[in-house]
Amino acid sequence: MCLDLIQEMIETKDLTKIFTIKKAADIPAVVGLTLSVAEGEVFGFLGPNGAGKTTTVRMLTSLIGPTSGTARVNGFTVGEADQDIRRSVGILTESPGMYERLSASKNLDIYAHLYDVADVDGQVDKYLRMLGLWSRRDDPVGSFSKGMRQKLAIARALLHEPQLLFLDEPTSGLDPEAARLVRSFIQELRDQGRTIFMCTHNLNEADRLCDRIGIFKSRLIEVDTPENLRKKLFGRKVVFHLREVHPGWLDPIRELEGVLDLQIVDKKLVIAMDNPDILNPQIIRALVQSGADILFVGELRHSLEDIYLQTMRDTAEEEVAG
Repeated sequence: MCLDLIQEMIETKDLTKIFTIKKAADIPAVVGLTLSVAEGEVFGFLGPNGAGKTTTVRMLTSLIGPTSGTARVNGFTVGEADQDIRRSVGILTESPGMYERLSASKNLDIYAHLYDVADVDGQVDKYLRMLGLWSRRDDPVGSFSKGMRQKLAIARALLHEPQLLFLDEPTSGLDPEAARLVRSFIQELRDQGRTIFMCTHNLNEADRLCDRIGIFKSRLIEVDTPENLRKKLFGRKVVFHLREVHPGWLDPIRELEGVLDLQIVDKKLVIAMDNPDILNPQIIRALVQSGADILFVGELRHSLEDIYLQTMRDTAEEEVAG
């Protein structure tokens, strides 16, 4: 495969899926999705239940066909090279099915043969050990906890060493210890240069793991790095914790170029600004010259949950306004 075809592991243009139900109105699940995901990137796909995230993954993995638009995955075109796409990607569905009466080893053995893995025994052993399932390799999967099933499903998705992984709610319903192990494993895959397309409701998890995020509700609303979305929606705010606050200290600070807003909250100054790296020293000098005792300084960091909720509120308001 040519190098220029794999620089973007996922490329879509106006990708659309409309479900037609007899005697009912058509349901637009995904509308006009135009998106690219680069090689080695962890991309978080965020949205409420019913937003079309799973439908998008099913189209990108050639499990269902789009109504219109185009998509290329791993350099292959959806609708033209579907078998190649399915062979070249790994997928973890939200509710992965297993052969419950068979052992963990046998489950992986079956899928390794389906993927034409060269060293079946070696790959099965590798991922059972890597995901902490080696001691239970001969036990029937029906006896496994949800966390163990999820780890086994991740192993199944990786047996053929795909460079592109689709993970649908990888830590959903897991206890904290199992979720932590899965997150660590995703970080390890990212460090190996794998490309990961991850649907999740866990916004803290997405903030820690994802290079970029897309906020989606049938249509792509926002796409950027979490940090850039913070700046876009909230700007940058720095909190100056003082022993006392006197209103007379504020005028010199308001006059500084790049100070956008200033508020007093208890004994703190909360200042919105363009560039804290440049302005923080100037503000500190102005406060000290005015006689202020500065206890400490810290930047106010909005969570990805704040970004997500604000984006969804703004979208709802735009829809109401027409």
